Amino acid sequence: MSLKQKAAKILRQLGLIYFVDYIRFSIVSFQNSARNKEFLKENPNVAFPPPYMIYETFRLDYRRYYEKGRLSAEWIKNEVSVFKPLVNWHILDWGCGPGRVIRHMPEIVGNGCYFYGSDYNADYIKWCGGHIPGVTFKKNELDPPLQFNSDSMDIIYGISIFTHLSESKHIEWFGELMRVVKKGGILFITTHGDVVRENLTDEECKIYDEGKLVVRGKVKEGHRMYTAYQPISFMQRLLDGRAKILKHKPGTKQDWGYEQDLWILEKL
Repeated sequence: MSLKQKAAKILRQLGLIYFVDYIRFSIVSFQNSARNKEFLKENPNVAFPPPYMIYETFRLDYRRYYEKGRLSAEWIKNEVSVFKPLVNWHILDWGCGPGRVIRHMPEIVGNGCYFYGSDYNADYIKWCGGHIPGVTFKKNELDPPLQFNSDSMDIIYGISIFTHLSESKHIEWFGELMRVVKKGGILFITTHGDVVRENLTDEECKIYDEGKLVVRGKVKEGHRMYTAYQPISFMQRLLDGRAKILKHKPGTKQDWGYEQDLWILEKL
């Protein structure tokens, strides 16, 4: 377990994690100010959400936020296209945040598809609805249901959403996603897998190695500081015969940090 992770554990226990995280936001905002202003000057027609929305959901670097969002949209399209043709599909970004990925989908995917975004943060949904054309946004709560009919989506993707939920919410939300996605439709999700095990405490490693979900709470569920780690066997139990694994790609250690596991699932 790294020194950074040990410090974060202590701050959680003391109830200071939010305060320290906001201080970090202020520092990062100052450090990236000139770079972000330059990107805005180069791209005057690109709408950006307020800085804390970007920080809370990604990294407070406008160029990285915009370009990585586009790359993520291309990644989803390329991965899913191996299994299904994305033509006239209904595509939902579950946990869309301030629209980092879904904003690019109409241009990247096209092909007569319909695009939707859903999030429990009302400010995100309000911002997206006023700034991102070609996408229908609907608010959900921390608990299901989504405001979509059963069997209405051809693909639902959730990038780093289960990584911020408790075990009970894993069960509830996986069931809800299975309700909304069509039979034969795709769930595209990411989780924290074996590559991040080295960041766990000895006690957490024991839980993880038993195939159980590891949760670091003491903050509001769904927040970026609420973190869950998903062993493969836990994920397999979660599917419970309701979905087939089309692809599981374990995450690897990158120069920027730890990559999440990718799961592409087909509803049975």
